[in-house]
Amino acid sequence: MTPTVHPAPAGGAISDAALFALNDLLGDRLSISEGMRAQYATGEAFPDAYPPDAVAFPLTTEEVSAIARICFRHRVPMIASGAGTSLEGHITAPSGGLAVNLSRMERILEVSAENMDVLVEAGVTREQLNHDLRHEGLFFPIDPGANASLGGMASTRASGTNAVRYGTMATNVLGLTVVQPDGTIIRTGGRARKSAAGYDLTRLYVGSEGTLGFITEVRLKLYGLPEAIGAATCAFDTVGGAIAAVQQIMLCTIPVARVEFLDAMQVKACNAWSHLGLPEQPHLFLEFHGTDAGVKEQAELAARIAAENGGQGFQWATAPEDRSRLWKARHQAYFASKALKPGAVVWSSDICVPLSALDEAVTAVHADIATAGLLAPIVGHVGDGNFHVLFCLDPNDPAERGRAEAVYGAMIDRALACGGTCTGEHGIGLNKRSYLAREHGDEAVATMRAVKQALDPLGLMNPQKIFL
Repeated sequence: MTPTVHPAPAGGAISDAALFALNDLLGDRLSISEGMRAQYATGEAFPDAYPPDAVAFPLTTEEVSAIARICFRHRVPMIASGAGTSLEGHITAPSGGLAVNLSRMERILEVSAENMDVLVEAGVTREQLNHDLRHEGLFFPIDPGANASLGGMASTRASGTNAVRYGTMATNVLGLTVVQPDGTIIRTGGRARKSAAGYDLTRLYVGSEGTLGFITEVRLKLYGLPEAIGAATCAFDTVGGAIAAVQQIMLCTIPVARVEFLDAMQVKACNAWSHLGLPEQPHLFLEFHGTDAGVKEQAELAARIAAENGGQGFQWATAPEDRSRLWKARHQAYFASKALKPGAVVWSSDICVPLSALDEAVTAVHADIATAGLLAPIVGHVGDGNFHVLFCLDPNDPAERGRAEAVYGAMIDRALACGGTCTGEHGIGLNKRSYLAREHGDEAVATMRAVKQALDPLGLMNPQKIFL
């Protein structure tokens, strides 16, 4: 798992003429330094490094358009990036080319409280947005854990802990500004909450992982801040009991905002890292939004369901500092897992299965982890069947990585066999290209390729991603 640095194609992918034109446009916001290029070679949790030939930092949609025109004219590959928190090698540059970092495009352009929407530039992060919205009584709920940029979240169709109630980026993006590969600027969607006007281009670009164009602006749905928020933890004797409780909570249509699963190993890790003091047993972390009476009623019903499935010690917290501490610990599961094995790297897996198959999927991977002799805590957004195994691996032990790959492959096989997906929220990137046709079929993937060919005929946008 030690990163292998792969050089760009011989001679580089950017000609001197292209570099001169980009430098004239951007000045010191264009870098060819080795150190800067190395920062755009991996992304998070991707072991192999593919550095670009140069990195650009535009400030406006018009500058992105000008960059695209130069790159189109000189046949330069273009790779969009933001906060760099993606997990499947999305921002790597296996074909060389220009990394275009949109993080300096960080303006909140328009907030409409009466329409409950907001227009932001791609580099605005979710934490920045919610900090600025708090005085409006509004918030944006999609929370993948990392302080990701909203353009990147749209590009990867991100979701996270609140998706069980509020949906994913696919359901919360109203419209986009997109720069196409030749520099043409288009705007998709609008402010209406529904439309039947033509092809849904917004949904086409959301989740396209930068392979069709640059997302430079995003219009998002907003939600009113709940009157009351309550959080709870509950321990279970068995994994099966915790999963059964989740299934029943969802069947009872309790409008739970978050329902997260942590296995015993992950609880042990979070106890050590975040000083939680929880019993080292499988746990559910839950959160409820609504009125004071509504939240109380939801929590009481969830507690009864948990108890019927072996749940114990249902701990309730309404104080903001207690809730923040709980969810901070959950969001730091990656670092907590890494600390279990000093010197380890953490490889985060990602599958999603129907709720009816969740118990079997988690139980099977637990058995596989034990058989393979791996240290691999499990966490999951189990209200929608999405979970992650955090493989803690010795970077100097390729045999251990091989065992982890075998366990991960079996996870995906089981997910596809029961109608699930190889990726609930991380995306395809470079890592999961071989599973795309298995999940969707050759004909569907051929249709995707046809869309790519029509919109990016030179294959310049984030090449080698999604498709083999």
